[in-house]
Amino acid sequence: MAKPDNRADNAEHLQEHIANTQQNINETEQYLNEFSSEINGTEQNELQEKNERRRESVAEFEEELSDEEA
Repeated sequence: MAKPDNRADNAEHLQEHIANTQQNINETEQYLNEFSSEINGTEQNELQEKNERRRESVAEFEEELSDEEA
């Protein structure tokens, strides 16, 4: 039997996702700043692209959160 659709804590989960993703962005930026001279260009580009995807995810999470709170 399927579980009932319980959305009572969706806003809380979305806030956690936003916070975790922003923390990952910050940690990656710190890593790039600290070790940029030791990282090859390909890896730097990959990490920067990953952070861009993370920023897009945060924007989507925030949009979904505003929908949940409405």
